Amino acid sequence: MRNLFINPFALFLMCTFSIHILAKDTISITGCGISKKAYMEKIASIYEKKSGIKIRLSGGGATKGLRLTSQGRTDIGASCRHRIASENGIVNEESNLDLVQVGWDALVVMVNKNQKVDNLTIQNLRDIFDGKVTSWNELGGTEIDILPLTRKGKLSGVGYMARLLIFADPTYEFKNKGNRYKSTGPLEKATMSHEGAIAINGISSAKKIDVKFIGIDGFVPTKENIMKGNYPFFRPLYIAIQKNNADLEIKKLVQFILSEEGQKIISDEGTVNLKEGLALADKWLEKVKKMGNAWQEDEGLIITSTTQKAI
Repeated sequence: MRNLFINPFALFLMCTFSIHILAKDTISITGCGISKKAYMEKIASIYEKKSGIKIRLSGGGATKGLRLTSQGRTDIGASCRHRIASENGIVNEESNLDLVQVGWDALVVMVNKNQKVDNLTIQNLRDIFDGKVTSWNELGGTEIDILPLTRKGKLSGVGYMARLLIFADPTYEFKNKGNRYKSTGPLEKATMSHEGAIAINGISSAKKIDVKFIGIDGFVPTKENIMKGNYPFFRPLYIAIQKNNADLEIKKLVQFILSEEGQKIISDEGTVNLKEGLALADKWLEKVKKMGNAWQEDEGLIITSTTQKAI
């Protein structure tokens, strides 16, 4: 019988090379700028120091984050909307995902800081984007034209959820489009620049710029009003991972975000975390029922720390 001899040094090199190939030293996260500003930048900064894993953040919107994750082209998608449904279920581009809820955001109505109007009804808001109300003086403000600022397309996190929460129609077409923008950043700058401007944005991003928030039906979007569900336009914040993803480092990061420490970071950033938003869970399910076929997520697949499901 032939004797086989394996050089120990060669074996060491082989093992070292294999470990280097398998070890993940960078996690890529792609998605909406609102999620990035709400918590992800801070989470990434702290987690990098704790773990030694490099977090690579990139924007491009919720749709890009979800779809690249579904394709396996980024590790985690950050989203301020759920997956898009068609008559036959979740669209193929977003079907290969599990959603993990990490907190709560709210859509806010933002205007130029010099705007005198403090409160609108939901119907007022609909009338503005329907083109039925065109001057701020019709709403108790000054004699200046209302300039709606909207996002291009209907699938952005803000655009899609605004259509559902305000107009109850994911395909709603703004009749008064005003000025349209490809991304949130230019829209925010335009709101600060135009005295008659009005726009819809996520509070986690909008609170970091110099604009005024309009109350809706008597409730301004304070953190307390959002937590209690008094302010009507609250919505979940998600991260998405590819189905059956077994990468240990990705799972560790998700677990950190859902941990007590991760949730405290989210709260400290001014965003409503899962515990703070417990009162919103049932209220959100009520909204989901009203969404009908626009919502086809299996609630059992949306993982939160409150459901005690393992990642």
